[in-house]
Amino acid sequence: MSSFIDRVMLHVAAGDGGHGCASIHREKFKPLGGPDGGNGGRGGDVVLVVDAGVHTLLDFHHHPHQRAGNGRPGQGSNRSGATGDDVILRVPDGTVVQAKNGAELVDLVGEGTRYVLATGGQGGLGNAALVSRRRKAPGFALFGEPGQEIDAVLELKSVADVGLIGFPSAGKSSLIASISAARPKVADYPFTTLVPNLGVVAAGDSTFIVADVPGLIPGAASGKGLGLEFLRHVERCAVLAHVVDCATAEHDRDPLADLDAVEVELAQYTGSAAVDDRLGSLAERPRIVVLNKADVPDAREIAEMVLPDLRARGLAGYIVSAVSHEGLDELRYALAARVEHARADRPRAAPTRIVLRPPPADEAIVVEPDPRVEGGFLVHGAKPERWVRQTDFANDEAVGYLGDRLARIGVEAQLAASGAMSGAPVRIGGVTFDWRPSSDLDSDAAYLPGPRGTDERVAPSDRRGAAERLAAKRARRRPDEPA
Repeated sequence: MSSFIDRVMLHVAAGDGGHGCASIHREKFKPLGGPDGGNGGRGGDVVLVVDAGVHTLLDFHHHPHQRAGNGRPGQGSNRSGATGDDVILRVPDGTVVQAKNGAELVDLVGEGTRYVLATGGQGGLGNAALVSRRRKAPGFALFGEPGQEIDAVLELKSVADVGLIGFPSAGKSSLIASISAARPKVADYPFTTLVPNLGVVAAGDSTFIVADVPGLIPGAASGKGLGLEFLRHVERCAVLAHVVDCATAEHDRDPLADLDAVEVELAQYTGSAAVDDRLGSLAERPRIVVLNKADVPDAREIAEMVLPDLRARGLAGYIVSAVSHEGLDELRYALAARVEHARADRPRAAPTRIVLRPPPADEAIVVEPDPRVEGGFLVHGAKPERWVRQTDFANDEAVGYLGDRLARIGVEAQLAASGAMSGAPVRIGGVTFDWRPSSDLDSDAAYLPGPRGTDERVAPSDRRGAAERLAAKRARRRPDEPA
């Protein structure tokens, strides 16, 4: 037996970007072929797509972990790595995506609507893409970025025009089965309906969708019964139809008391979208009263006694029988008229030009004291943290390239202004460095070419520093050699 799942926790991970390649072109009679390492491929995205053929979140209940494909690493001969495969997750119409803290990320309504839930990491640059005027043959490449990992809550809210609400066993399932092609379970005991049912109803030239939700009882808004769990499925309904049992055998119930009890629960319901900007709160929606089970003896008499009280409240009442189909045609047309009126009153968005504006890059760089290390500093910023993740710290030249990039965007200047001294521990993105400002060295030592994979500014601790090597180099010059 299939299950209806309308709320799941989803754990998704986008693909990691592929690493760049460090390669030198080798060919006979061409000893100086130059760098030809290709870029890594981009990681795949995790994408949500609305599919009209999907009606439940059951697949994600059984498979809550989804991961996209990783990008492939670059190769020599300027061959870039392949892009990772995207993961397409098909969700029902009306799915709301929320973060773990409850913040709404997106409301997916409409066939084909797409939303990128997790973005794949960018591929690392190969050494062919890192060539510059100073670095003719880089001996390093950049690592690919990791993909995003997100925990999200998917919540389904049915997209319907009319919501059938009322006490258990009021005949809602029988009613929707009589006016549409829906075939919900019908039985003579309470809470027969355990999941929402949708049916398409035609009345003349109008077609609309009706939702039947599990019965409400007093206290449903505070968690009693099944009503609170499924009231979210009537949040999108433009019209509410109270289905009242006029043949109940319980001595403490009557149609008006049932109507008042359900109205109290609607007023107290505070769902995440209980107030819709277009439709208003549930208590403000247009509503009609369906006096059901007129085929039962004495039920019609009770229904006719209730009609004047409903008119006094400004509510339209319709006496129907889901069994004998009495009054159903009149009810269909009345619902269609109210749905068309609600559609006409719904504000339409004015046509606008589509202007693509890429989001501004986060250029903010913050330098602050590190509370965990005395005399240390923390550097926060999207670029520095991303560059640290892309750096191969086993390669001295790659570390030197990172130092050049950090100095170019002003990290060194901010550290100096914050009082950092040479040798101070500096932490960026979880990696701690012993800071050696380039201002300590002669300007001639900004970049000294060396063997591939080395940088004269970066040397093991048992070697002389860059300043000492520069002084030794100058001492070896002939007197007539220009400095």
